Amino acid sequence: MPPLHPDQRVAVLADARNLYHTTHSLYSRNVDYTELLDTAVQDRRLVRAIAYVVRAHAPEEESFFDALDDIGFETRIKDLKTFSDGTKKADWDVGISLDAVTLAEKVDTIVICSGDGDFTRLCSHIRHEGTRVEVMSFGPSTAETLVDAADSFVDLSEQKERFLL
Repeated sequence: MPPLHPDQRVAVLADARNLYHTTHSLYSRNVDYTELLDTAVQDRRLVRAIAYVVRAHAPEEESFFDALDDIGFETRIKDLKTFSDGTKKADWDVGISLDAVTLAEKVDTIVICSGDGDFTRLCSHIRHEGTRVEVMSFGPSTAETLVDAADSFVDLSEQKERFLL
């Protein structure tokens, strides 16, 4: 895999729902997306930064979506679906995976900001195709298989004061 260098082209894919639930269950706090993006890019060349969010019609969510835009993320928004039995669903696994595979042909590194083990095969596939994969998430809630499948892993919980608001 290519080493880090300033001309490296990077795409950052942030699973905002996964990060939200993780930080709220572990720390009752929010993610600092500015710091997350800066750390993910590491003075390399940012090609795309996409935050995958879910619209649940909560009071502050529109201002959160606007803040992500201001930071430099494109926001992909999916509405929360409520089924007749009362269960709710909204995950971005397929969307993130499709974007990662598409972007992998155009960048040197994909940074996945999620601890979701469902992305393990995605990481293996992208690496097999020759693109570096980095994972950033909070260690206590990150699938070990995901860490093992990536070229590098940044445990955000080791510097929580830096990555939490």
